[in-house]
Amino acid sequence: MAAKKLGELLVREKIINVTQLEAAKEEQKKAGGRIGAALVRLGYMNEIQWAEFLSKQYQIPCIDLGSFEVDAEVLKLVPKEICEKHCLIPVSKSGNTIVIAMADPTNIFVKDDLSYITRLRVEAVVAAEMAIQAAVERYYGSKISYEAIMTEMEREEEKTALKTGVVGQAEPSDIVDFDKGSDDAPVIKFVNLMLSESMKTKTSDIHIEPYEKKFRIRFRIDGNLYEKVQPPPQMAAAIISRIKIMSNLDISERRRPQDGRLKLKLKGGKEIDFRVSVLPTLFGEKIVLRLLDKSNLQLDMTKLGFDPHELTKFQEAIHSPYGMVLITGPTGSGKTTTIYSALAELNKSDVNISTAEDPVEFNLEGINQVQMNAEVDLNFASALRSFLRQDPDIVMVGEIRDYETAEIAFKAALTGHLVVSTLHTNDAPSTINRLLNMGVEPFLVTSAVNLVVAQRLVRKVCERCKVPYTATPETLLDLGVKPEEIDQYKLMKGEGCQTCNDIGFKGRIAIYEVMPVTEKLKQMIFQNANQIDLKKTAVEEGMMTLRASALAKLKAGMTTIEEVLDNSAADPV
Repeated sequence: MAAKKLGELLVREKIINVTQLEAAKEEQKKAGGRIGAALVRLGYMNEIQWAEFLSKQYQIPCIDLGSFEVDAEVLKLVPKEICEKHCLIPVSKSGNTIVIAMADPTNIFVKDDLSYITRLRVEAVVAAEMAIQAAVERYYGSKISYEAIMTEMEREEEKTALKTGVVGQAEPSDIVDFDKGSDDAPVIKFVNLMLSESMKTKTSDIHIEPYEKKFRIRFRIDGNLYEKVQPPPQMAAAIISRIKIMSNLDISERRRPQDGRLKLKLKGGKEIDFRVSVLPTLFGEKIVLRLLDKSNLQLDMTKLGFDPHELTKFQEAIHSPYGMVLITGPTGSGKTTTIYSALAELNKSDVNISTAEDPVEFNLEGINQVQMNAEVDLNFASALRSFLRQDPDIVMVGEIRDYETAEIAFKAALTGHLVVSTLHTNDAPSTINRLLNMGVEPFLVTSAVNLVVAQRLVRKVCERCKVPYTATPETLLDLGVKPEEIDQYKLMKGEGCQTCNDIGFKGRIAIYEVMPVTEKLKQMIFQNANQIDLKKTAVEEGMMTLRASALAKLKAGMTTIEEVLDNSAADPV
């Protein structure tokens, strides 16, 4: 089936629209590859959606490579070079048939070659491109290790007596080609290996931290920090300098914080961004790199973790012609993903959407995104003022931090615009009090705010190694489970396996508290009701609290009791 036909089928099934298809064709002309790869790069689909679509069209099974182990004997049948060149990996062998996971199952020439090489009948299944690449790296492995590179770094330091901060320097460039430079200086190999490991393990942040007597690197995976490696302290300056060079930052400036961006070019032309933050500390500069992989951005609202009833409320609010929708929660609670999924649903050719963000994490085609810049006094308030002169339909403000921003946002919401923004509050009802404390008048809050969503992220039990376990009825009762529902809870936990790096958890899912501002709540806001009373009334009117949402995930065997306790507070009795 031709790429053109696939594109038309995607439009026909309303997975993408005609404008997005045309943009993907232009991207395909520039970067080459399949139409699916272009759609993923532009953020119109993720790789799992593309794989599922191919599976449906060609009537070929779609598999999740992370859900099982591949036998080492099967891997020996297909060379690594072929796997990398054609984006495939052998999965299993039964009798005279070998099953091959492919990103492009229509490539009959590759199937014929594999049949000739293996002397077996080839049966193709579909898998996501990034999943195949990660599996190839994982199973065929890399001979490079942290220990070997650190030994090489120590030897080089002894031989050449290089000054720290100079090792491995290169000319700055906008994009670092990740496939080149394997024979470069040890510090370059070390940084490349670190970034490669972070992508394989689905790390969200890398923390590079110098202390008085040690230097450590930690990865944040599914919300928790894990120590990855401790290079010798004398190598800290070289590693930090290398990252600053890759990010086009000033390596001579060690007294002030710096922010930058690092872009890696991977095999197949895919690019991944890292947001880089440098902070001077007592014993050197700490660097935190935030991994921004557009292919992992979940824009399908139905897969975020919303209860169906809560999702309906949220969709009704964002499709309102005017008013305000607020997403609340602490840093790292998934607010950006929720907002981007809402904007992706609203992003039509007849709608003008403008966003003020600090920083812009993902580029969304068809949306006017503005990066805040304190050096030129471009803040949320000044951006909002400009937006209102740009004939907007929908405005997104990264965060309402002060009264000035709140005032303009509320005026926009009251003059025919839909405003979506975030706040840092504990739950949905406390958002109302936060706005009042900021100086917003009660009549503005009741007139403008349509809906408040509070959210957190809980870790999901690894599907591959999960096993049932039991808890005492008292434990469940303490969580807030009703006595008559205790028998309905099928508790699961992960034992730890290679898929989840022996953690027992793989991925995260959001828990939500969705509070429409109803007439009764508006009356209470006018009467200066406290957040406890607001919460009780919202629950009486059908709001599912964060704890109730977490318990629903626990009941379904998706998460654990510990995660429920860590990410939600007990509801008032």
